[in-house]
Amino acid sequence: MRKIIGAFLAMSLMLSCAIVTKGKDGKAGTAGEPGLNGKKGADGISGKLVKPEKTFFIDSNLVRKHLYTLAADDMEGRKSGTPGIEKAAVYIENEYKKIGLTTFKGLKDYRQTFTFKNRRTKEDITSSNIIGVLEGKSKKNEYVIISAHYDHLGMKKSGEGDLIYNGANDDASGVTGLLVLAKYFKEMGNERTIVFASFTAEEMGLIGSTHFGKGIDADKFVAGINLEMIGKTPSFGPNTAWLTGFDRSDFGKIIQKNLEGTGYQLFPDPYKKFNLFFRSDNASLARLGVPSHTFSTTPIDVDPDYHKLTDEAETLNMTVITQTIQAVAKGTESIINGTDTPTRVIIK
Repeated sequence: MRKIIGAFLAMSLMLSCAIVTKGKDGKAGTAGEPGLNGKKGADGISGKLVKPEKTFFIDSNLVRKHLYTLAADDMEGRKSGTPGIEKAAVYIENEYKKIGLTTFKGLKDYRQTFTFKNRRTKEDITSSNIIGVLEGKSKKNEYVIISAHYDHLGMKKSGEGDLIYNGANDDASGVTGLLVLAKYFKEMGNERTIVFASFTAEEMGLIGSTHFGKGIDADKFVAGINLEMIGKTPSFGPNTAWLTGFDRSDFGKIIQKNLEGTGYQLFPDPYKKFNLFFRSDNASLARLGVPSHTFSTTPIDVDPDYHKLTDEAETLNMTVITQTIQAVAKGTESIINGTDTPTRVIIK
């Protein structure tokens, strides 16, 4: 931000992935166990085979690949306007192409390039938001944005030893989640159109997301799903995440409802004194009325690596990231598919 949980949970969060079929001959059926065609079970229900639902497995190896690539030393801390962030931009673009995302309206490619002035140095910086789209089916004119910022602090100007602010948790972890969710929804389908936005210059003042917000019709955006620092176990314990601005719309309650029975829980942001709702890219859309909130797992009040040289991939938990991505996919499913629409956000 600016300024093992074992196989059961993984399976329970495979998001529309549990396949419930009818019973075997003489027995009541169980989830995922097909019955014998034409026979009846003890419960009197036909054992006719049921066509399996579409499934998609979120692979922790893919999570690791994205995270370690984006947080690698050769990205040089991904500061906006540097060769390092350009490498990250190319990587994200290539992943969008592999997945099959289309371009956002008015753009010739995935880049929304613009120039802004660094508030500290007053120098002009040219950088790009990297934006891809999955067009919806029945509600293609209603938009959900999934976002994360791919910039970080760059490199320390002088000293000995490690000089790179790798930004693994902040926010290579969030961009990893964005890329995995793009692949997930490409496979699983979506009724509403999803915009995947990797924002630049968050660390310089939410500049990339603010620029994006100036060019959209906010009334068409029904929800914003922002991912920020999802690589560590929260203070609430394993299988949990927290959400900023929980009381500003019913977005969080929708997620909680969808996660019931999965073993994963979502809590309101416990760090009210840090004003985190307004310190990540969700704020740029929230100020336009979009119910846009940030998911995080990091105990920010005691995190020893926040904005430090020590924020490296090795400090993060791949299982936490993977399961959080799974939970976000399951939790937002009804919003993506148009059965739930969050109330507009309240800005006080």
